[in-house]
Amino acid sequence: MRVLSRSTIIEYANEHPDSTDPLLRWYRLTCEAAWKQFQDIKDTFGSVDYVGDDLYVFNIKGNRYRLIARIFFGKSLVYIRFFGSHAEYDKLDVSTL
Repeated sequence: MRVLSRSTIIEYANEHPDSTDPLLRWYRLTCEAAWKQFQDIKDTFGSVDYVGDDLYVFNIKGNRYRLIARIFFGKSLVYIRFFGSHAEYDKLDVSTL
């Protein structure tokens, strides 16, 4: 998969230093993946949830952080839409992404 963009991951990691290793792990595993459907993502990240409109929510660092990505299987493209704490995620209106 191609993740847009690595600089976003680095920016988030700089803002939340304790998330660096888990974020880079997510990035590496995602880039190595060849997902064709939701079950493929679940096989890589068991705790991922589909929330509609091609959006998927990943737990990062034991659910301390949440990452939301829009995934286009046909284009092998992952577009990061949100990264933040679980508390920030709870305040988020996912329909605005």
